[in-house]
Amino acid sequence: MLVGRDKEQQILLSALEADESQLIAVYGRRRVGKTFLIRQTYKNKFAFQHSGISKGNIKDQLNEFCESLRKYGLRNFVEPKSWSEAFRLLQRLLEKKPKGKKIVFIDELPWMDTHKSNFLESLDHFWNGWATEREDIVLVICGSATSWIINKVIRNRGGLHNRVNRQINLQPFTLKECRQYADKKKLSIGDRELVEAYMVMGGVPFYWSFFQRGESVAQTIDRLFFKQDAELKDEFNALYESLFKNANNYMSIVKALSTVKAGMTRAQLLAVTKLSNNLVFQRALCELEQCGFIRKYQAYGNKNKEMMFQLMDQFTLFYYHFMEGNNSRDEQFWQHILGQNKYNSWIGVAFERVCLWHESQIKKALGIDGIRSNLYAWSYVPTADEKSAGADGGQIDLLIDRTDGVINVCEMKFYKEPFSVTSEYATKIRNRNAIFRERENCKKSLANTLITLYGITKNKNSDIFDNILTISDFL
Repeated sequence: MLVGRDKEQQILLSALEADESQLIAVYGRRRVGKTFLIRQTYKNKFAFQHSGISKGNIKDQLNEFCESLRKYGLRNFVEPKSWSEAFRLLQRLLEKKPKGKKIVFIDELPWMDTHKSNFLESLDHFWNGWATEREDIVLVICGSATSWIINKVIRNRGGLHNRVNRQINLQPFTLKECRQYADKKKLSIGDRELVEAYMVMGGVPFYWSFFQRGESVAQTIDRLFFKQDAELKDEFNALYESLFKNANNYMSIVKALSTVKAGMTRAQLLAVTKLSNNLVFQRALCELEQCGFIRKYQAYGNKNKEMMFQLMDQFTLFYYHFMEGNNSRDEQFWQHILGQNKYNSWIGVAFERVCLWHESQIKKALGIDGIRSNLYAWSYVPTADEKSAGADGGQIDLLIDRTDGVINVCEMKFYKEPFSVTSEYATKIRNRNAIFRERENCKKSLANTLITLYGITKNKNSDIFDNILTISDFL
């Protein structure tokens, strides 16, 4: 059941109409539906299909490649001892195929690039020395190791440089796509429960495939993560180990970021994780960002241009809050923790992450999607002397700084009913905005914007907000 992905399907199908051979790179995090998209779009009509094997050496990889060659019709060949020989066999197979476009799909390509295997060089020779001389080859390469695809293929400085005709960075589902998926499966999930499920699993289609009719979201979360034989109990380690070499370094970074709301600077991350300040650390930050696990942003008014790093992956945040070190044998752990302090402290942060994932939907709902803007966060912590002089601090988790002279100051509140603005809360907003204006010498108009599930209760304080977005604006 393919939901959404219309743009991505069009990219794949348009390659069949091209006058020359096409190289397409598809990448994205584990479980996001890359293989499913490719197979569904092309209806499994492949001239050749193969998938690399996890943690296999070159001999293992070549053996599996030979099995795929046999499966797709190549007979009576000497098993190759190198990738250059293996790709020549693939050429032989394709040359025997009938006239017309020949779709070659190689999945989990990064796993095939083992140490000193010359895999990339052989792929380069296959493509540049043979396929590009023809007009009938559509080569689709795919992998969960996003950074490998980007750095080794798309940004390749050798023979594959600028050879990728089309690329698809397959993103997790939006809330709207999750609603479409739930409706297609005939799941009775209300809007609030939909958002709560998204806060746990993000928009990863594979995780959503485990939902069953007649089961609440809380029951599903218990079954998937907290039952004795929970189906996704070991998913966290498998996720990071499948994407990154030396995964422990990457997990140290996201673990540190899971403890803070606004994020950390590079220096703060180094201090907390105790990792060495070298290219390995820099690569880990870059690859986590490429894979969508973290985001890099600049705090508003940051004069020294120091960047902040913030955890964005919903499942990682959930794991470190509730699963790591959880020795409870309570198979209804999630149902029992609902509404408790630990749950409430997590849910506010998790809802903010959901909103940040839906930046384009927020702008569209505000009618500012055509206006150039930048997203920031802002905080001010007064010094001891400033505090003694009566100075207050402040924090804004999302600022949309627009080129039309307006800044949307966004408040993100997860409430199970319409949000009621108290006098104290309205005063807090006014005071914080005044501190922001003074500290940043801000001359732009400030538009207070509330993002919540069910809107606002009209009272004498509700006009503090200029814009109110609800869950319907995301669906």
